[in-house]
Parts: sequence; C-alpha cells; structure tokens
Amino acid sequence: QVQLVESGGGLVQPGGSLSLACAASGSIFSVNSMGWYRQASGKRRELVAAIQRGGSTNYADSVKGRFTCSRDNAKNTVILQMSSLKPDDTAVYYCNVGLFDGRLYWGQGTQVTVAS
Repeated sequence: QVQLVESGGGLVQPGGSLSLACAASGSIFSVNSMGWYRQASGKRRELVAAIQRGGSTNYADSVKGRFTCSRDNAKNTVILQMSSLKPDDTAVYYCNVGLFDGRLYWGQGTQVTVAS
C-alpha cells in the first residue's frame, strides 16, 4: 500500500504564489513519475505538471513559465511551486505517483483558490 500526504493549498490573491508538497510512503520500491493534476468545478481532471525519475518534466501549456515541479527521489516527495496565480488556477489539486510496475496512486486533493 502507498500513502500520499499532501500539504499546502489555500486561498491566495491573483498574482500571488503558493506551494504544494506531496510525500509518498509505504510499499514504494520504485517510483517513476510524480506530479500534479487539478480539477476545477464542473471540469475534467487535467495534468498540471509531472516529473520523471530522471528529472524530465512536462507542464500544461496554461502553467508554463508560472509553475515549477520538482522532486526529491530520496524522500519520495514532489513539490509544485506556483506563482503569478490566476483565478483560472482555482481547483482541487491532486498529487499523482506512478510506479515502474504501472500502479498509480492519488492523493486526497487539496483546494487552491485564487481570488481577491
């Protein structure tokens, strides 16, 4: 079993910054991908950013240049640093971890609200 504990999130004004962190623990023998998805009210869940074990990253076009995804392989932790936040970034953000054996795990989600 794998547990994902998310932290961060909350209310921030437009143009502000916020960081999310996700720590994975449990029966993790080999973590491949780590990243973040988000789901706004009434919309489908979408990829925000993902980082592979080797360090390669991919970002949604809407967050490029504003968000940075990083990871600590030794601690199985992934961090999403968000800046220049916009109201459109308001959503529930979910941590996602993919193992080399194909298993996927999701965090419980953390709310990010961008409003003045």
